[in-house]
Amino acid sequence: MKDSEKLSLEQIRAFLEASDEVQFQAGNRRELYAWVDGTLRQQDYGRRPREARGLVRRYLAKLTGLSRAQTARLIHTYQQGQPVVPRTYRRHRFAQHYTAADIELLAEVDTAHETLSGPATRAILQRAYHDFGDVRFQRLAWISVAQLYRLRKTRSYRVKRVVYQPTRPTQVSIGERRRPDPQGRPGYLRVDTVHQGDLDGVKGLYHINAVDEVTQWQIVGATPQVSEAWLLPVLEAMLAQFPFRIRGFHSDNGSEFLNHPVETLLNKLLIEQTKSRPRHSNDNGLAESKNGWVIRKHIGYGHIHSAQAEAFDHFYRQHFNPYLNFHRPCGVPEIRVLANGEHERRYRWYATPWQILRQLPDLARHLRPGVTIEQLAAQARQHDDLEAAQRMQEAKRKLFAGLTRKSA
Repeated sequence: MKDSEKLSLEQIRAFLEASDEVQFQAGNRRELYAWVDGTLRQQDYGRRPREARGLVRRYLAKLTGLSRAQTARLIHTYQQGQPVVPRTYRRHRFAQHYTAADIELLAEVDTAHETLSGPATRAILQRAYHDFGDVRFQRLAWISVAQLYRLRKTRSYRVKRVVYQPTRPTQVSIGERRRPDPQGRPGYLRVDTVHQGDLDGVKGLYHINAVDEVTQWQIVGATPQVSEAWLLPVLEAMLAQFPFRIRGFHSDNGSEFLNHPVETLLNKLLIEQTKSRPRHSNDNGLAESKNGWVIRKHIGYGHIHSAQAEAFDHFYRQHFNPYLNFHRPCGVPEIRVLANGEHERRYRWYATPWQILRQLPDLARHLRPGVTIEQLAAQARQHDDLEAAQRMQEAKRKLFAGLTRKSA
């Protein structure tokens, strides 16, 4: 209301008796208090009789919307001879003892020492001042451990001291860290993966290589990725291609095999899972040597798109795996323990995995249900070694020829 502080007492009384709810329109609290101060001065509040002061009081409360107590406080301020203005709120604060320079100095110390514990850092600060006489540490030399940690949480400290903590390896409890002991029994596999290269940021397919430790029976599979959805079906199909029962599954510490879905699959098949030990590079040496002498020798190192994984897996099942196990001889080591405790390997006998398997005593007891010695012998006699190798090479040539046409 314009010039509402200039109303006479009669006008104020008429206003109070006739008006409905009226709200003061002020931009901020300063304008509101200025209007109250002006009204009190215009009405000469201090010299009015009691009844007139009551009218002014009611008038102020009605137009400002202030409470009775707040209106009384503003009038009391006026009567004390002070201007009615908002009081500036000042939050209580303790005196700042440690300056910005102290915080920067603390950040410099932590950067140099890679952020030691609070007590250790306090000892460094005390030594800097008392033993080496560096006056910059005069205040920090007396800092408590609790206050030191509080300074480390301040914004100015975190701007100066940026800490990058490397990712910590997660301990995986899947699989036991030990070398398998087959004791002359087949079914203890060594498993590894072979990646077929990247090209322009595109991942190639993965070969899964599984080799039996005793007979060197080898099954190779292919998968587009080593994720659960792709790896599990290929892995389960590979295990089913072995003619004997699988008792052990040994791999390195890669996450493609050390995960809960693979653990669940192996537990369902009653297969013991083990993993390589630290500082024992030969724990999975059999599979790694077959990676180079078999897969890399036949497939090479060039990039093969992951979309070709199904074609390669079919080639492995139909041609490559039968050739490896029935027609490709491999060295059978004779291990002799020397006087100094070292193991010496001699290769006097070269035989196919089928020949090695056939020499095992009580072979029928180790075979998978539904697989007989006669079936395996018939499969071995189906082609001679040269013919089987040539048929495998022809199938491989057609496979790679199809890759060349697609890439062209």
